Amino acid sequence: MSEVKKIEKNILKLISSSKSLDELEKIRVDALGKKGIVSNLLKSIGSMNEKERKVKASLFNSLKDKIIQNIEKKKNLIYENIINEKISTEWLDLTRPTRPDNRGKIHPISQVTEEIIEIFSDLGFSIAEGPQIESDWYNFDALNIPPEHPARQEFDTFYVKNNSDIIAEPNVLRTHTSPVQIRHMEKKNGVPCRIIVPGKVFRSDYDQTHTPMFNQLEGLAIDTDINMSHLKWTLEEFCRAFFDIDNVSLRFRSSHFPFTEPSAEVDIRCSWVDGLLKLGQGDNWLEILGSGMVHPNVLNACNVDPEKYQGFAFGMGIDRLAMLKYGIPDLRSFFESDFRWLDHYGFDPLNKPSIHNGL
Repeated sequence: MSEVKKIEKNILKLISSSKSLDELEKIRVDALGKKGIVSNLLKSIGSMNEKERKVKASLFNSLKDKIIQNIEKKKNLIYENIINEKISTEWLDLTRPTRPDNRGKIHPISQVTEEIIEIFSDLGFSIAEGPQIESDWYNFDALNIPPEHPARQEFDTFYVKNNSDIIAEPNVLRTHTSPVQIRHMEKKNGVPCRIIVPGKVFRSDYDQTHTPMFNQLEGLAIDTDINMSHLKWTLEEFCRAFFDIDNVSLRFRSSHFPFTEPSAEVDIRCSWVDGLLKLGQGDNWLEILGSGMVHPNVLNACNVDPEKYQGFAFGMGIDRLAMLKYGIPDLRSFFESDFRWLDHYGFDPLNKPSIHNGL
């Protein structure tokens, strides 16, 4: 028997008698590794003469291929034995209940904010953003709020430490999202515009319907031919889509805001039956937001010509809208990080209501 046949017989015998993957891997390395028996035979081809090389090269390569094939067959057989052993020793009770599904849920504030953005995006509004720490100029002065106004007192506003006397330096946690209106309009191409500004605001207040931090949405539309009828239509369309009410009825009550003139509080028709609030029907009214035409002084502060441009603005509490739409009784619950509350009022991220998916 030739030397090659002896090597082949010995290696195939070792492969056939191997019992584990580790043992099989050792055989492979000893035969085909960098210093393996077959590898050394293949290396010796280079030192052979042409006649000998033609004969032995074919034998050595055939030996290598046969060893690889047998190793793969044996590996598959070992895998099969492992699986069969597991099947014979393990079992699965298909009658047992599944493990609890602990997927996270979307917070109502995040959900309602997305709903509002979707609705106003369909109406042609874009989103604007601004800093949460503002200066007196952006938070008060540019919005026509006089120095003696109660909103500028420390019992209503959070001030931050500021070692500078420069009026433009940030020194107050913004009390509304209106400063973003100013920042947008004073840009080079700030007007005409249609923007909404969702974001956090801060006021020194805390009870069932007020918290020191809450979420507000500001709306602004500036152009050369805007009037109160455009404001009324916009708010009616928003309420119709947000509350899913076909025959929405809004009431505009005269009010006063320093940054709008004329100003109006907006109420929605509702009814209370056995303590249950129903919107869009009944003889009662519920205040939902404030609005008005942008004051000329505000336009002047942004270097916008009030003789050429005019527009409307409105502001609403996102938290309050969430409470009204989804029946949440206490505003403070939004910020208490109670997982039981979130599990009850939260939204499935794969099945949350949206005007685009018809929910």
